[in-house]
Amino acid sequence: MGTAKHIHLIGICGTAMASLAGMLQRRGLRVTGSDRGAYPPMSDFLAQLGIAVLQPFSEQNLSPRPDLVVVGNAISRGNPELEFCLDRRIPFTSMAQLLREQFLLDCEVLCVAGTHGKTTTTSMLAWIFETAAKNPSFLIGGIAENFGSSFQVVDRSPYFIIEGDEYDTAFFDKGPKFLHYFPDALILTSVEFDHADIYRDLEAVKTAFRRLVNLVPRRGRIVAYDGSFHVEECVRDAFCPVETYGFTERASWRIDYVEYQPERTLWRVRRNGEPWGDFEFALAGEFNVLNATAAAALAAGFGISQTAIAHALAGFRSVRRRLEVKAEPAGVTIIDDFAHHPTAIAATLKALRTRYPGRRLWAICEPRSNTLRRSVFQHELARSLAMADEAILAEIFRPEAIAEHERLDTAAVIAMIRALGRPAAVLADADAIVREVAPRVRPGDVIVILSNGGFGGIYDKLPQRIAELHAPAIPGAYSNSTRRR
Repeated sequence: MGTAKHIHLIGICGTAMASLAGMLQRRGLRVTGSDRGAYPPMSDFLAQLGIAVLQPFSEQNLSPRPDLVVVGNAISRGNPELEFCLDRRIPFTSMAQLLREQFLLDCEVLCVAGTHGKTTTTSMLAWIFETAAKNPSFLIGGIAENFGSSFQVVDRSPYFIIEGDEYDTAFFDKGPKFLHYFPDALILTSVEFDHADIYRDLEAVKTAFRRLVNLVPRRGRIVAYDGSFHVEECVRDAFCPVETYGFTERASWRIDYVEYQPERTLWRVRRNGEPWGDFEFALAGEFNVLNATAAAALAAGFGISQTAIAHALAGFRSVRRRLEVKAEPAGVTIIDDFAHHPTAIAATLKALRTRYPGRRLWAICEPRSNTLRRSVFQHELARSLAMADEAILAEIFRPEAIAEHERLDTAAVIAMIRALGRPAAVLADADAIVREVAPRVRPGDVIVILSNGGFGGIYDKLPQRIAELHAPAIPGAYSNSTRRR
């Protein structure tokens, strides 16, 4: 990096990779990048930065020769750019390694990790520090709406707030990314089996989180969810103080009151048994209350007052693709939610029940993550989707990438949902889903689209078709609104 002027990122459309591209660009470097397929929000984000996404992968994308190549963790041997890089001995590194060397060494690192909730919690923590005039740098695994960005680099900032990803680092480094960050303080939101493509079982996942906990120095601090035995196991041998948060009486930061209203959520927190503060924000769901409480607890340890924390959370606008209202055609509310795990899907549907009581709820799910495409959580996925009034399941994304004996059986999932008393169907793709669902909706319905990818453009296709079928004569019937509920 000392002499590098041109850096090329292979797999630039990953959230962390796109963020790193922007951070390097801010350093005055020439940044190029390539990917197989680009879709919002990161494709739009890169376009706003003026960084073109070269498609498809090709040796020509590395001409002129870059000074350094950053290899994304989704890139494997056989990729033409990676092979060219190896053949020509072009220096390369990983996103996590470069991030630590260039941005983290001179800061106090506040890391948010966990199977679920880390993106939203990181965004909350960054916003609390920002509104408290702490001037943090940060890197988040999504576009934080309050900032309109997934990163911020502040010269000489004492703090770097970072989302700690447990996924592997690169083809040459199969350890979790978060082991490169060496946090001074840590939030641990949850520990469950996930990323079935790289972790053998739950014990392997817990080993990764134990190693992260073991990096926190004695002078540091850990805030951990108290509603999980797996989390408790992972922090048990920490060398620094551990504070817990949750709903139980033993929690250091106890949530003892929650009220869900149509446009906001209110809750109360006790600190070590004593009343500490009342909070509210525009988000829905118990999981967001937990996320906010974790962020508040860690922020308080850095001297931020309860009043300042409450003010920040009241103005918090969440993260794109987390319960994001995309459109409201003909009185139908269409919501986009990043989905990668049955537990997260269940939490999303529970939150929507509190926000839209009495309304018919549709769940449209694309099994796209490496966990959902496998049969390991087949029964759990069915139970989660059965929380909706109607469930639609797409065929799994790129089934050929999953061995047949490991592959999710979508027909079996649908049969289980029906056995639980809910209408359900499996359809080939986004176009087939639009043809089936659009004629059947009625005003007041809520549709949540659950995917961690582009899902064949369904986010535009479905509201457009609903508007065409149900409100052709009403001006502005198709409202592509994008707002938070």
